[in-house]
Amino acid sequence: MSDTKTYIRPVSITDAEELLAIYAPYVENTAVTFEYDVPSAEEFTERIRSTLTRYPYLAAVEDGKITGYAYAGAFKSRSAYDWSAEVSIYVKKGHHGQGIGRMLYAALEDRLRRQNIVNLYACIASTETEDGSLTRDSIRFHERMGYRLVGEFRKCGCKFGRWYDMVWMEKWIGVHKPHPPQIIPFCALS
Repeated sequence: MSDTKTYIRPVSITDAEELLAIYAPYVENTAVTFEYDVPSAEEFTERIRSTLTRYPYLAAVEDGKITGYAYAGAFKSRSAYDWSAEVSIYVKKGHHGQGIGRMLYAALEDRLRRQNIVNLYACIASTETEDGSLTRDSIRFHERMGYRLVGEFRKCGCKFGRWYDMVWMEKWIGVHKPHPPQIIPFCALS
């Protein structure tokens, strides 16, 4: 990282446009996300608002500017899945390889543990042959963060006239108790 200190903080609704500016190039120029159209500022704001009712949504900040963000969401809607969460991360172009992703995921995992979440899942676009739209960097990042491959769907998403795969990766961050403690919504953490 640079000499400037990067810190992690919770996202607020007022960050929506800055976060969307980080996300938009992923939609427009990569197959990292299978989303075709950049969401409107209003839609993106609602996504943040919805996430914050139950899960953490965090930003990495350097020199007053957001350089990346990570958040969690429901893995599945059925009650038995309550102790599992899906995680996502996006780092601003030009800021990769500086430890921002590691910082974001460490902070995200800390908060999810405090909520009593024990399983984390990442749904990652994948390809056998890297191209200008998709590399295996996200898979390698998750492996370094302790995730393991648990599933693969072949040629399940088409973007830019090419078929891409999708993998699920998993990390356990807690103990699997027969009667796990109730989940604490993120907004209720002190």
